[in-house]
Amino acid sequence: MLTVLTIRNLAVIEQVTVSFRNGFSVLTGETGAGKSIIIDALGLIAGGRGSAELVRYGCEKAEIEAGFELAHGHPVWDVLARIGIDANRDEPLIIRREISAQGKSSSRINGQLVNLTMLREAGECLVNIHGQHEHQSLMKAEAHIHWLDMFDAETIVPARTHYEEVYDRYTELRKELRQLEESTKQALQMADLYRFQIEEISAASLKIGEDASLSEEKRKLANAEKLFQNVADSYDALYGSKGLSAISKAIQRISDVSAVDTAKLNPLLEQMQSAFYQLEDAAFQLRDYRDGIEFNPARLEHVEQRLDMIGMLRRKYGDNVAEIIEHGKRISQQLELIENKDEAVKRITRQTEQVQDQLLTAGDKLSKLRQHAAKRLSHSIEAELKALHMERTRFEVQFLRSGHSEDLESPSFTRNGLDQVEFLISANPGEPLRPLAKIASGGEMSRIMLAMKSIFARVDRIPVLVFDEVDTGVSGRAAQAIAEKMSELSQYCQVFSITHLPQVACMADSHYLILKTIQADRTFTSVEDVRDSERVRELARMLGGVEVTEKTLDHAREMISLANEKKMNANV
Repeated sequence: MLTVLTIRNLAVIEQVTVSFRNGFSVLTGETGAGKSIIIDALGLIAGGRGSAELVRYGCEKAEIEAGFELAHGHPVWDVLARIGIDANRDEPLIIRREISAQGKSSSRINGQLVNLTMLREAGECLVNIHGQHEHQSLMKAEAHIHWLDMFDAETIVPARTHYEEVYDRYTELRKELRQLEESTKQALQMADLYRFQIEEISAASLKIGEDASLSEEKRKLANAEKLFQNVADSYDALYGSKGLSAISKAIQRISDVSAVDTAKLNPLLEQMQSAFYQLEDAAFQLRDYRDGIEFNPARLEHVEQRLDMIGMLRRKYGDNVAEIIEHGKRISQQLELIENKDEAVKRITRQTEQVQDQLLTAGDKLSKLRQHAAKRLSHSIEAELKALHMERTRFEVQFLRSGHSEDLESPSFTRNGLDQVEFLISANPGEPLRPLAKIASGGEMSRIMLAMKSIFARVDRIPVLVFDEVDTGVSGRAAQAIAEKMSELSQYCQVFSITHLPQVACMADSHYLILKTIQADRTFTSVEDVRDSERVRELARMLGGVEVTEKTLDHAREMISLANEKKMNANV
């Protein structure tokens, strides 16, 4: 649930911090007081686009911060983990959004900077805002199939996942087949080039790491004379009169007198003896290395020629021997494919036909599951609409199936399956079923959307549901039914509603009054959590207009009392 919302310098709001409670909350106030700014702030938190016009005049930036308390299993935690946000599921989730006066925006989730796409991905799991004329996902026909799948996810999702796996294999085979069939004269020309390259690489008989070892050998051969002279001089110096012989003589002299001062001389003697043995060993190794130095101009010439040849191949086919060999393997496969094109086409065509049959079977199964779910969804929504005084409304899920074709060039399959799904509705007897987006009456639209939200709020697990004046154009019994439905819906999620109807406001668990004041020629908006007598007075204002009388106050008290009684009976 949304626990706290802080707004600074957003439109006419200088600074507001509101703590929210669970259940059904309404926001009321005079027209133009700034009620929609609260909804705009939530929209920005959910990833909506901001602009410099939203920043309060004379301020550098607008700031919005929201805190959410969510269950461990809520889907947003998995979204945050996928986009790389560290989040402790035992702590509140904090989202912060800033918009500068220049129109630049920055967002943070739990203090970690995120881009707008990442914020929107998380926000879609947290807040769903529906306005009177705002066509959100439920109004988009292309999204209806996903809502239907979500309605019976436990049954449909496994079948859809299997279908998608087969569909991916099918599209891969079709792509491979298309590429083969499109290769004509150019492929034959490439075959000649591939043969030349394969022959050139094969003739080189390359070995991985050969270039590095040859370069090392070249350095030694090219510097053989210098190596020999320096190593020989070093060996002679060690074994000369001033080398090991001198050290041996020094050791003998110290050994003769070490007994006189063993504490000081014995450690020095050991160091000298150790150094002597190490130098002697080094001298022997120098001798062996000197004797092994190779003077071979012919071998040097061969190595240089080999390195030149490898260098030429590297310029053509890769940065090193390993890449050259890999290139040879790759073009060998391409050549084999070209030379055996007809056989490959037949083989892949057979595979495609087999997978197409599997795809059709998987699609048929998925379609049947969806049609079964569609009947239950229709019954559920019609029942919700009946409770909203639309007893004769018909709701139906339309399936448009294009069928399948044996012609592989004209596949009818899509990643969603074999079906195109659209929600149809008829609000009045005698009228034909029409697409949901073409319903004209605002009042009917409000109730239809509320009914659908009531169904899907139980499956989409979005914790905050906001209705922005969806009761516009509704009055009387219909308004009361909408209020009761919102109250019922708040059992599954936190519901907010901006309303001008007292029938809706009286059913709320929490009531927030939006007030606009003018001080020193500046407009300020504040939010008050109204209770008891203050709430009665606000309801009376909504009932009677500007002038509040004792009759309207009594009527407001009666409405609150009846609403509380209704809610108690509903919870029994």
